[in-house]
Amino acid sequence: MADTNEYAATFNLVDSDGDQRISARELGRLMEVLGSPITLDQAEEAVRSIDSDGDGLISLEEFAAYLESARN
Repeated sequence: MADTNEYAATFNLVDSDGDQRISARELGRLMEVLGSPITLDQAEEAVRSIDSDGDGLISLEEFAAYLESARN
């Protein structure tokens, strides 16, 4: 399992409403700020690809696991 502490600060920046989950809208806002805007449909698809428990949101654990897998 990925070390969530390593990714918590970044996760918290993306989690703008502080509910400990990243939604498709939050992901979309992040991409817009980064200069690579995506549609809500694209953001929803990205969330689905990371969301391992099927709740439609990205938890810190899912976020960390995704970033760890992307590093390898």
